[in-house]
Amino acid sequence: MIGKPPCRRCLLAETDAAHIAETVQKRIAQMPEEERTAPAEYARRLSQCRACDMLTDGLCGVCGCYAELRAAKAKQHCPDCVPRW
Repeated sequence: MIGKPPCRRCLLAETDAAHIAETVQKRIAQMPEEERTAPAEYARRLSQCRACDMLTDGLCGVCGCYAELRAAKAKQHCPDCVPRW
């Protein structure tokens, strides 16, 4: 299936959310294993993100990253002024 190419100048409201989720998951899968967060820690991080009022449509309201991608990177941390993880 050939999808619509990503628009470099579109807002999220103008994009295909399923395509974005798929792209984020592909990027996580392509990350070297040694750079990825362990599965249990990844789940814990995402649980903390879900509980955060700054999370909107998968985006962190503090820094603008995709929470799932940031949480998947072992050396990353929560960008809030009082980090949740």
